[in-house]
Amino acid sequence: MTAGPTYEPLDGARRITNFSTGQLGTELANFLTAQGHEVTLLIGQQSTYAGERRARQVETFSTTSDFQKKLQAHSGKHVEAIFHAAAVSDFAFGKVWQRSASGELLEVKSGKISTRHGPLLAELVPTVKIISHLKEWFPHAQITGWKYEIDGNRESIVQAAQKQMAENQTHRCVANGPAYGDGFGLVNRNGSIIHIDGRQRLFETLERSLH
Repeated sequence: MTAGPTYEPLDGARRITNFSTGQLGTELANFLTAQGHEVTLLIGQQSTYAGERRARQVETFSTTSDFQKKLQAHSGKHVEAIFHAAAVSDFAFGKVWQRSASGELLEVKSGKISTRHGPLLAELVPTVKIISHLKEWFPHAQITGWKYEIDGNRESIVQAAQKQMAENQTHRCVANGPAYGDGFGLVNRNGSIIHIDGRQRLFETLERSLH
């Protein structure tokens, strides 16, 4: 089970992250543990959800690169299912520039970038798509991805979920967020789309997929 956000450092004192709390992934890990499954929860260090973590094993990750290493470390083990609810940062910092006194843009490399020289111009570069490697790392596992979208509507997010499955060879995708509306859409590889009201019913449905 993966949950919570990754972060990407600007310098040694600042970082960017996202709004993922880690709650849904933590609660699903707790539910699966209560049903008798041996669960490993990989959760972002910046997760704000303070609820109990009852998974058999809990590991934390920081950056996208660190998250990738933690996942790959489990690739040689017997893993029956992956529930990938972690919110991986889409971008990391590339080069960073700041204007000199003469107005020239100079690349900045510092443990803590000073604000005394005014605004920064930061390059954001795409991070590795973790989900695209899950089939390679865990070839025998049932893989469930998540698709959280803010813009669009239910039809567009379902299409995005179907595209995610096709591109990454996953078995199902949970669609949610403001674009989907209330509840969750469970989009399956066989083409079926199930609307689910509430987290408890979602957890029960996902647990049944393990049998």
